[in-house]
Amino acid sequence: MIELKDFIRDVPDFPKPGIVFKDITPLLQDARAWAQAIEQMQQRTQALQADLLLGIESRGFLFAGALAKQLGRGLIIARKPGKLPYRSDEVSYDLEYGSNTLQMHVDAVKPGQRVIIVDDLLATGGTAAACSRLVGKQRGVVAGYLFCVELSFLQGRRQLGDAPVESLLQY
Repeated sequence: MIELKDFIRDVPDFPKPGIVFKDITPLLQDARAWAQAIEQMQQRTQALQADLLLGIESRGFLFAGALAKQLGRGLIIARKPGKLPYRSDEVSYDLEYGSNTLQMHVDAVKPGQRVIIVDDLLATGGTAAACSRLVGKQRGVVAGYLFCVELSFLQGRRQLGDAPVESLLQY
């Protein structure tokens, strides 16, 4: 068994001074580590009984896409404004410094469908919570959240309500 934390690189002062960025690209570069991460994430989805996986732009697409294929489930995506070709629902949310908006096609989730929201990293939880609101706009159900890395000291889980939250690595 590979120690996945060995494949997460700390990049000091990125994207701004004082931040230590958790870089997943070494994990993606190593075929065995990448396969193990996807396998472990897949195991954590079993009890969630999802119909769809939602990948958050952009690194969330990598994890959600691989997992959707493994699970035989559909993949939907949440993107920044102006990136989707069809009519979209959108939500805006606050960041530490400013705000952001995410969009999802208006027909991405059918009422009652269960969705796992997937991203590479959980920090403050704002982006994942915004995706939850997108799923709710379409009367879908958030079955859970799944992350490769969680910065638990930022307490992002607090923003995610009652749905289960899973992460492979915690810092």
